[in-house]
Amino acid sequence: MDKPDEPLSESASGHDKELSGNKDVDQTPTAPPSFPEGGTKAWLVAAGHTMTMFTTWGYLYAFGVYQTYYETHQLRDHSPSDIAWIGSLQFFFMCLGMLFGGTLFDRFGGPIILLPATLIYVFSIMMTSICHKLWEFILAQGLLGGIGLGLLLGPSSAATPQYFNKKRGAAMGLALTGSSIGGVVFPIALERMLQNTNLGFGWSVRICGFIILGLMVPSSLVIRPRLPPRKREFFLPPAFLDIPYAWIVFACFCIFMAIFTPPIFLPTFAVEKGMSVPLANYLIAILNAASWPSRLLCGVMADKFGALNTITFVAVGTGITLLCWQVVDTNAGIIVFAAMFGLISGGVLTAGMVAFASMPSNPQNIGTYIGMAFGVGGIATLIAPPIDGALIANYHGFTQVSILTGVFCLAGAVFAFLSKLAKGIGIFAKG
Repeated sequence: MDKPDEPLSESASGHDKELSGNKDVDQTPTAPPSFPEGGTKAWLVAAGHTMTMFTTWGYLYAFGVYQTYYETHQLRDHSPSDIAWIGSLQFFFMCLGMLFGGTLFDRFGGPIILLPATLIYVFSIMMTSICHKLWEFILAQGLLGGIGLGLLLGPSSAATPQYFNKKRGAAMGLALTGSSIGGVVFPIALERMLQNTNLGFGWSVRICGFIILGLMVPSSLVIRPRLPPRKREFFLPPAFLDIPYAWIVFACFCIFMAIFTPPIFLPTFAVEKGMSVPLANYLIAILNAASWPSRLLCGVMADKFGALNTITFVAVGTGITLLCWQVVDTNAGIIVFAAMFGLISGGVLTAGMVAFASMPSNPQNIGTYIGMAFGVGGIATLIAPPIDGALIANYHGFTQVSILTGVFCLAGAVFAFLSKLAKGIGIFAKG
């Protein structure tokens, strides 16, 4: 049986409180809000979130296949750095879309946002299937696709934490495994359709679009908020004056400067090292398959040891792995690197989502807090791929990219740790 939702008290639903310590910017509940921690409705929301991650993040991870394909087909006259702008803009507008999507969810609910967003997202995929020029791909796949992604991810990522508190990490981790599964299915499916069938680029992409449409319509209908909407403020910019939240947003920016580089450039790196194109495209599937247990395990770890502890630990491991990228040379080494990066970095997103969702004292603001954090992180996703592509073109190798991404990820770990200290939590305490 689902537990009945308890209405927030007047003081919990007021919007005139000023920021104090690490309290929520517009509301300061007099008592901790209750959470169902399960039930049919809660798990349906989590299942819808899982499917959303499958069709959004999972499909997004296939951009490494697109990058390699564009370099030898439609956009062969452009540099890898030019082509990387497509993925860069897609990541950026996804984060920008999450900024608005999470806030709109807090204000209006789920299906009214998710169903139009699904149509925008699928329309962008269909338009991508008929593109031939760089500017066309930038508009269809980069801009429109990114906005659709963000408008889907914002509400779905904000809904699940409203139903769970003690089990939040486990529920979020389970939902985020959808991105790992999608990150295996879509790259393999695209590679097989593009390289081993007579479908051609257009129908290969359109098939993905029809699959996404069929999965997202029912998912959009089950993702609903548990709490009444927030009526007044749209964004909550004073939240950035909350030091723990500010530090974790800085951590998000630094980590986003690093973790999207291998999914975009690893196939290109592997081809340059002599790996066949089909095997190189399978690296993204290997990376995502390895990330599946990490997404789930880090959610459980966030519940047991704290989200900030977990993201600090995982970011350190990811940074060290990225620094090792520069010494990888053989096919076997590249495959091992892809698997290790996926296994270690997979938990970053889970722990980060749990950390963002845990910052507001009022769960009515979770979507806005997640959206604002990703809005800042989107700047990193905009500039990182072109910078990486320029480094590759200038130095004719990946050593500089390995160092840059590794250092950024380690810096993110430092900022996450500072967030914990700013909350007044002991070094070895849960936080």
